[in-house]
Amino acid sequence: MIIKLKNRSDFNAITDNSTMCNGTTAFVLTNQNKQYSKEVSTCRVLTPSDCLEILGIKGKIKVVGITGTNGKTTTAAALYSILLDLGKKVAFQGTRGCFINEKRSEDKSLTTPPILQTMANIKEAIGKNCEYFIMEVSSHAIEQKRIEGLEFALKIFTNVTQDHLDYHGTIDAYIAAKSKFFDDETPKLINKDDGKIRFNRRNCMTYGAENPSTYKVAAYSLKDGVSAVIQKFDKMYDFYSPLHGFFNLYNMLAAISAADMLEVAPMEKICKAVENFGGVEGRMEVVSSDPLVIVDFAHTPDGMDKVLDALKDKNIVVVFGAGGDRDKNKRPKMGNIASRYAKKVVVTSDNPRSEDPDSIIEDIVAGIKDKNFLHVEVDRREAIKYALKVRSENEMVVILGKGDETYQEVKGKKIPFDDRDVVRELI
Repeated sequence: MIIKLKNRSDFNAITDNSTMCNGTTAFVLTNQNKQYSKEVSTCRVLTPSDCLEILGIKGKIKVVGITGTNGKTTTAAALYSILLDLGKKVAFQGTRGCFINEKRSEDKSLTTPPILQTMANIKEAIGKNCEYFIMEVSSHAIEQKRIEGLEFALKIFTNVTQDHLDYHGTIDAYIAAKSKFFDDETPKLINKDDGKIRFNRRNCMTYGAENPSTYKVAAYSLKDGVSAVIQKFDKMYDFYSPLHGFFNLYNMLAAISAADMLEVAPMEKICKAVENFGGVEGRMEVVSSDPLVIVDFAHTPDGMDKVLDALKDKNIVVVFGAGGDRDKNKRPKMGNIASRYAKKVVVTSDNPRSEDPDSIIEDIVAGIKDKNFLHVEVDRREAIKYALKVRSENEMVVILGKGDETYQEVKGKKIPFDDRDVVRELI
């Protein structure tokens, strides 16, 4: 990554790539590239904080960071949508890429890119008069200091459930990584019903449906979307969202609460704007209505449980797999959850990466006690085809794990594959 500069006599660019350093290009030293610092001894070396000053972005925009196992993308996208509807100029960076004032400026990448890329996106957002920069913050990014130097106007926590243990080792280490994000006095918004992370209580507000909170759900209905009444101190506010599921009640509540903390508009206007947010591609996305087929990104036990629970009144045929080179312990749990909710279970391959797909499937199947309604098909396209074929007239097909991903990762290669396109082709 390289950022060009103007009107400087000492250097005219900044990079985080040691091979691109020279007399006119300064090197930003980060936690990821510090092992190459000896190679740039003749170059000007900067810290991420230095870059904020040099790029002229320090204090020029309100950065909102959202972290959690599930709900980051939907909560961030909902907040982005609300702010746009309220007439604000805003940017959004996350798993789906970077968007500035409703236009995509960068394709999908890491949930949280390297710090210099984030700064480049912030600089572009400021150049387009954005007041807010909303970003997803992964546990990897927290641990690897990919947000070093950034000053946040608000930090939001959604939840912690089992994920990324291949990287963090234990659930306690994973929770500790998330907790680091909330140990300062930055304004923060915490899911009170989760109760797992540690956080600095100074400048903290909470949201929840079960426990006393700053923003508390007083009543709700999940029929034909999400309708709810929020109590903030002694006042009540109601909202409606076309999204489905109890988990989306939390996502919308977090987005509304965040917008209120940012003081963008009266709560009544914030709640009204929620109705216009139609959701995120690959998250409970209806790909076909006849037959009814839904695609979702859920790839953890908790994520699967939330999605399938939201559809528990339906007769479900579920298709899913699990990623290779990732936490193996979650695989049988995912199998168990699928078998508890679905009438028919089709286990297939996801992104096997360097692992044997058959071995991953064996791990999943180990968690399924009743195998009478189980079908195994390693070829994901054929698995989807099978599910569409065996579904009865009153059954829906739910395809989990990849959402809006457009590839399968196999042996170091990304092979074009989109669950949604496959469904449309087969239908």
